[in-house]
Amino acid sequence: MTRVAAIQMTSCADVTRNLEDAARLLHAARSQGAAVAALPENFAFMGLAEADKLAIAEPPGAGPIQAFLAAVAAELGLWIVAGTIPLRVPDDPRVAAACLVYDARGVSIARYDKIHLFDVDVPGRQERYRESASVLPGSEPVCVDTPVGRLGLAVCYDVRFPELFRRLAARGAEWFCLPSAFTAPTGRAHWEVLLRARAVENLCHIVAPAQSGFHENGRETYGDSLIADGWGRVLARLPRGTGVIAAEIDLVRQRELRQNFPVLDHRRLTDGRT
Repeated sequence: MTRVAAIQMTSCADVTRNLEDAARLLHAARSQGAAVAALPENFAFMGLAEADKLAIAEPPGAGPIQAFLAAVAAELGLWIVAGTIPLRVPDDPRVAAACLVYDARGVSIARYDKIHLFDVDVPGRQERYRESASVLPGSEPVCVDTPVGRLGLAVCYDVRFPELFRRLAARGAEWFCLPSAFTAPTGRAHWEVLLRARAVENLCHIVAPAQSGFHENGRETYGDSLIADGWGRVLARLPRGTGVIAAEIDLVRQRELRQNFPVLDHRRLTDGRT
């Protein structure tokens, strides 16, 4: 078994301050024995407006946020699933909401660009989001091998699209990571049930680090960072505030579960893709 940590933050519009908070929490995750730690969506920057992220966007492979992640991963000997950061896109004014994975040497070994963008009016609230105005959607599911096993990457709103997780499972994912900044109303209604459903459907652990609380832009995020196993059992959670949760990912038990309860082998309706 290997220990994984999920970090919960209340990020603001000050990159330096957010990175200081992230460093403190990553050190705490390592002190709890985690081999992999996951940061939430928008961990380095929550602007006053959606378009503010364009001003702090970095080119792939360079910039203060990416340098910070590489340095901390190498310093701690810790794998980091780096939430999302805005990366510049050639020939497009928008940015990619990129989830980068750093190994324990500080090398960026994987990148997933958020596929499903949050373009909604939150029911019952005066909250309107048009993420696609400043973010270019990704198109390719991504898995990467880690010390915990094969990881399938997804971000926040992706959790509402089970076909993505089926594709990741078909590519060998043994655990999912879902960095998020869920709104408070949708979080109260759907957060836990969606996370546990994606875990149960695929007999796969899920690790979901989240933003929590009130941000400078007036937005309230739900929090409740959560780790669950493939049977839907919640192994760890942090309902509110900032901090770290950690749990053991038991892939031996998960493989036994998949063998004894072979749901993934019983599928009849597939699109033929992996």
